[in-house]
Amino acid sequence: MNEVKKATGIEIQLDEQIAQGNYCNLAIIAHSTSEFILDFATMLPGLPKARVKSRVVLTPEHAKRLLLSLQENITRYESNIGKINIPTKQPMIDPFGSKGNA
Repeated sequence: MNEVKKATGIEIQLDEQIAQGNYCNLAIIAHSTSEFILDFATMLPGLPKARVKSRVVLTPEHAKRLLLSLQENITRYESNIGKINIPTKQPMIDPFGSKGNA
């Protein structure tokens, strides 16, 4: 198990299985008054189903902190590497008929 000590002094443990990560090309986001649910899935060409690889449940406060952290990191990435282009012709997949999927 790898242990990383962040600048905040928090020790983070990361076992080998989790460290390998999961490839996901679809995020499904839902929420209630008390939590945000992020399902990360893999969708393969030609198959009508997407397999959820990971689910993360967050409080609304932590969901907003994640949003701000992602924005900060994307801004830093684009200033160092270049703009991330999102093709306009690629439709957003909305399996539940709701807004808020990525």
